Amino acid sequence: MTEGATLTAAELRERWYQNEISVPPISYWSVVRRRFLRNKLGVVALAVLILIVAAAVFAPWLSPYDPLIGKPADRLENIFSFSSGHPLGTDEQGRDMLTRVLYGGRLSLLAGFVPTLVAGVIGTIIGTWAGLVRGAVGAILMRAMDMLYAFPAILLAIAVGASLGPGLTNTIIAVSIVFIPPVSRIAESETRKIVTAEYVEAARLSGASRIRILRTQLLPNVLNEIIVYSSGLVGVAMIIAASLSFLGLGSRPPTPEWGYMLESLQGDIYVVPAVVAIPGLFIFLTSVTFNTASDALREAMDTRLS
Repeated sequence: MTEGATLTAAELRERWYQNEISVPPISYWSVVRRRFLRNKLGVVALAVLILIVAAAVFAPWLSPYDPLIGKPADRLENIFSFSSGHPLGTDEQGRDMLTRVLYGGRLSLLAGFVPTLVAGVIGTIIGTWAGLVRGAVGAILMRAMDMLYAFPAILLAIAVGASLGPGLTNTIIAVSIVFIPPVSRIAESETRKIVTAEYVEAARLSGASRIRILRTQLLPNVLNEIIVYSSGLVGVAMIIAASLSFLGLGSRPPTPEWGYMLESLQGDIYVVPAVVAIPGLFIFLTSVTFNTASDALREAMDTRLS
């Protein structure tokens, strides 16, 4: 048979057995990507998230209005006010709501991503180290985390935020402190499963230090669970940050942020209820899409579901 001829199934099988056909290896992340793309709901959620993030990033180019300056004569216009150039209406100071929502998304997304990243890094280090060293040091570290974990998330965030004072930086610190204990608990649990594995024992017997074992053997195997869990925390972080802003403990006026926008408009809920609901709708939409994408990522990364 010539090289260009089409092979039958039997011939392909025969050449397979004779090692004449090699199958290139498929990486783990290629499998994860393919499985994620098969989840239509997850793909839609990811597309919506990309759209929201892009709208926030390119806010200066998408709106001709200043988010901090309004016209008192145009205050509290209802949604779909296309004749006046305000499709989502205006707030209590006559500022364009579409512009405020786009710019507010910057701080709200920042308050979701940064605490999740900070808590993911610190919590992973604490949890993996406690699971590796165990003994008194590990017990002390995890009992300290359990003490923080015992408090409801929103109450702990309010307590820390009230102690530090209002401001976006303090909000990020408060939400980060809330998320460190659960991340460390997951990292410690996964580390305990891995630390007795043969390859970890082999690294220990070869003279590798604890830091080297942590860096080369434990972290690569723990990170998958941390990534999946942390991806679901972004939406929760946004809700907590918005709650702090609503209570006056978040970003300071007049900087647009979805939680603060809800607080500033609450007195006008009977005048323009649709306008008042817009920031809350974006908080809800972003949180749901983050959770949906996180669930799809978890299913894609779980090889047991193959």
